[in-house]
Amino acid sequence: MHPCRTLPILLLTVVSIPAPLLQAQDLRVGVMDFYGLRKVTESQVRKTLGVREGDPLPPSKGDAEARLDQLSGVVESHLEAVCCDNGQTILYIGIEERGATHFDLREPPEGEAALPDEIVTAYTRFLEAAHAASQRASTDEDLTHGHPLMADASARSVQEMFPALADAYLAQLREVLRNSNDESQRAIAAYVLVYASRKSSIVNDLQFALKDADAGVRNNAARSLVALSVLAKLDPSSEVHISPTWFIEMLNSLSWSDRNRALWALQTLTDSRDPLVLDQLRTRALDALVDMARWKTLSHALPAFILLGRTAGMPEPDIQAAWTRGDRDSVISAAKKKAK
Repeated sequence: MHPCRTLPILLLTVVSIPAPLLQAQDLRVGVMDFYGLRKVTESQVRKTLGVREGDPLPPSKGDAEARLDQLSGVVESHLEAVCCDNGQTILYIGIEERGATHFDLREPPEGEAALPDEIVTAYTRFLEAAHAASQRASTDEDLTHGHPLMADASARSVQEMFPALADAYLAQLREVLRNSNDESQRAIAAYVLVYASRKSSIVNDLQFALKDADAGVRNNAARSLVALSVLAKLDPSSEVHISPTWFIEMLNSLSWSDRNRALWALQTLTDSRDPLVLDQLRTRALDALVDMARWKTLSHALPAFILLGRTAGMPEPDIQAAWTRGDRDSVISAAKKKAK
C-alpha cells in the first residue's frame, strides 16, 4: 500500500507540480482538497481563493496564499498542485490556524561545505536516467537493500555507483547535509548518504534532515529513511532503528509533500503496532490523520485510513474490509473513540 512518488528529487508515482507551473493557464483544477481546517470553514477558503473545480490553477501561488493568510484565525496557508487523479490535477489547500499543532523547521545552515564533483555528476546522471524512466512509466524500485534500486536498468546502473561513493565521501556527505548553505547540495547528500554500507551509522543524520528548511532535502531524507525502515523490518541484525517521532510530527506540516512522505514511512513503522507509537499518533496527529483519510483521491487517503484503523486497534482485515465497502466514517469514529 504505497502512497505516492515524485520527481526529480525522488521517483514516485505522483508528481508535485513545481511552483512555476502553477502559473500555467492550461492547467485546470480537477480536484480540490483541504487540511488543517478546524474553525475556518471550507466555504470561507473557497470564497477567498476564488477557484473552483474546472477553473485554471491560480495565476500566482504567492498571491493566492497571501489572500488566504488574511482570513481571521489563519497563521499561514500553503497551496500544492499534484498530478494526477484520473488525469486531473489535484489542488491541495493547507491551512495552519492559530493554536494548531505546528511542525517546526530548522533555519538554513550558513556553512560553505560542498560535495565532490564526482558525487554531483553521478547524481545529475541519475536524475536524467530517472526522468527518462518516468517517461516510460518505469518507476518501480527495490528498497530491500536499505537503499533504492530502480528496476529500470539505466537508472539502476547509476545508483549502483552510489555505495562506493557514499563510503568514500561519508564525512563530506554528513558535513554538507548539516552545514551547507546550498539546499541542492543538501538534497543530494540526503539521497546519496543512505547508500553507505554502515546503515545504522547514518540514521541520525537523515532524521536530522527531516526538519531541514528545504522541502527537497526533507523529501530525500524521508525517502532514504523509508528504505532503511524496510531493511530494519526484513533484517533485525542490521541494527537499524528508525524513530517514528519526527514522521508523526511531520503529519502536521503545512506541506502536502511532507505529509505524504510521513504517511508512507509510518505505514512501515506501525506494522508491529507498537502501543507507544500508536499512542503518539493518537496524541499528536489524530486530527491530521482524519483530514487526510477523508481526501477525495483514494490513493492519497488510504495510508491515513490504515493508520487510523491501527490506532483504533482494528485488525488489518477489518480495516481493509471497511475501505473496500467505502466506510471511512466507522474507522474514523473508532479512532476518535479510542483516543478519548
